Amino acid sequence: MSLESVRSFFAVHAPEIAVIVTEASSATVPLAAEAHGVEPDQIAKTICVKVGDTVMLVVTAGTRRLDNKKFKEKFGAKPRMLGADEVLALTGHPVGGVCPFGLASDLPVYCDISLKSFTEVVPAAGATNAAVKVAPDLMATLTRATWIDLCQAPDGSENAA
Repeated sequence: MSLESVRSFFAVHAPEIAVIVTEASSATVPLAAEAHGVEPDQIAKTICVKVGDTVMLVVTAGTRRLDNKKFKEKFGAKPRMLGADEVLALTGHPVGGVCPFGLASDLPVYCDISLKSFTEVVPAAGATNAAVKVAPDLMATLTRATWIDLCQAPDGSENAA
């Protein structure tokens, strides 16, 4: 029960944050932006990747792409995206609902600096139609995330900020 693990997480760590469940799917960045009335970059997209034997979550602004060069400089290798079954097994969340809250495994979380330009972001909440609205710094604090510069700039260049 992925959605329930997220609800339990917030009940304990931030009861003031409500999990929003919509009728419409928010499984992709465009769908989530439409469902929550925000711009696509305000969607906090959570990506589950593997580097060597380490699995981690990277949370980025919705339309940003990981920069392989920056990633390799920070972690010594390019990230490998995991399959849907692996993601579900490691996070407890289905693809489209992956978030850094209520995880099935203790995974390191990295928040890309692309999220810092917003006062509020909208990450998924364990289901393809669930999300929360949260300040980026609070999200990082709640998930013990490390801030990092791992994304390309909106124009696809190497500058993320």
